[in-house]
Amino acid sequence: MMSQSMTLTVRISGQLSEFVAENVGDHGTYENISEYVRDLIRRDRERAELEGIERIKLELVRGFEAPDHRFAPLSADDVIFRHSQKSSK
Repeated sequence: MMSQSMTLTVRISGQLSEFVAENVGDHGTYENISEYVRDLIRRDRERAELEGIERIKLELVRGFEAPDHRFAPLSADDVIFRHSQKSSK
């Protein structure tokens, strides 16, 4: 998949503006605001991915801890049908 560039215009003021100014430039961690924003977006994407992984882990733990009588055999068609029902809601 080919990525496209996107130009964003964001207006901030007050404490947020001051905070950004402290993190950009000669005394900050980032050379410019664009670099700072890209890093924030990357970190947010990583956080979202980790949350997804944690949800999967929780479901696996629940599944492994459930008593055997709670399990029922499912075919691939059953799983696809259930998924399609959840997706259509």
